Amino acid sequence: MKRQIARRGDIRDLILDGVDVLLGRFGYQKMTMDDLARQVGIGKGTIYLHFPSKEEVVLSHVDRIAERVLGRLRAIAGSADSAEDRIRQMLVTRVMFRFDSVVHYSQNLNDLLSAVREGLVARRAEHFLREAREFERVLRDGVRRGVLACPVARGTSRALVWCTNSLLPFSLAARELGERGDLEERVSRIADLLLRGLMIRPESPGRRGREPRRDMPKSKEVDDV
Repeated sequence: MKRQIARRGDIRDLILDGVDVLLGRFGYQKMTMDDLARQVGIGKGTIYLHFPSKEEVVLSHVDRIAERVLGRLRAIAGSADSAEDRIRQMLVTRVMFRFDSVVHYSQNLNDLLSAVREGLVARRAEHFLREAREFERVLRDGVRRGVLACPVARGTSRALVWCTNSLLPFSLAARELGERGDLEERVSRIADLLLRGLMIRPESPGRRGREPRRDMPKSKEVDDV
């Protein structure tokens, strides 16, 4: 293991890899810093050089998953695909990547990390906000291109995140969410449903020339929440 550390030169990631293994094996309560040091093959003092506490090292593991999700979302958001396809891919990715990351845990994350719930909730809120910003980028691009009807991009981006949060492995363990293929199909259906409300459809001949409805929202962008 020490030769591997010298070769990779990234002790922090190795420590977080060890956390991932031990959370699946013992859970948070039974995992100790001594266990982690043995798993990684380093001294316990080295762990404390990178993380001040057991709570911080575990929350950093959650952060790393979220950062990897965000990286995937940014790549999709910046691709040349249509706005519709990008949003669909992003919705599916944010669920399925998390599912794949914790599929080996016997408990859901809320139960597994109940001892650090306060810190977990605060980190999670920041993760979701950053993901929503990537959706907002795509929504604004779709509006500029005339393919999406989204007068409130910021609020809509957060709604897209909220609507798929129920399928994340937080209240349910990955195994309780069902088979991977079934979960991906459920996310895709939700994505399709949400996109139907955002896509601009060609105007039907029967509506041409009619006066616009007075109760329709203005097209000007309004930033809320």
